[in-house]
Amino acid sequence: MVAAEVELTDGARRILDAASELFYRSGIHAVGVDAIAAESGVTKRTLYNRFGSKDALVVAYLEERHRQWWARFEERLGTAEHPRALALFDSYLGDVDDGDRGCAFINAAGELPFSHPGYGVIRDHKARVYERLIELVAEDELVDDPQAVAEHVYLLLEGAAAHRGIDGSDQRLVRARELARQFLARARRPAEC
Repeated sequence: MVAAEVELTDGARRILDAASELFYRSGIHAVGVDAIAAESGVTKRTLYNRFGSKDALVVAYLEERHRQWWARFEERLGTAEHPRALALFDSYLGDVDDGDRGCAFINAAGELPFSHPGYGVIRDHKARVYERLIELVAEDELVDDPQAVAEHVYLLLEGAAAHRGIDGSDQRLVRARELARQFLARARRPAEC
């Protein structure tokens, strides 16, 4: 479950920012607390005093990533044209960094065991994306089964997002967005006379 945002000290913010960049760029397992402490300009003791453990820092990284991504998504959604479900694709396409490694949550899921506390944040994030997609399809599309339609769109989205992390290209996300647009148009109930 994604925790509510907490106020961080300046040192804790530097640690989290440095860890976030390193975890995303190099992978969670490849980055040690020594590298995070050095990058953030604090001692390992300060890191442990602020977060308790590397596992807790990983959880904070994933929670912060969720909060930031979700805020950008909701902002995009506010100006999205119909069908608004396509705003999810626009969010994935718009959240590209230099050296983009794809979806941070998919990457973390590939590294963390199910028992890791961060795995719950990953599951919660993906579940929230899926649930929001169902809501958008239900609100925007006159379809008989919004959940079934959303399931197809979600699989297109996640598959294309996973591939961006593999091949470093937005090509599949762009194509998946178009396929989702076509699918949503075909899934609409005929207008009643």
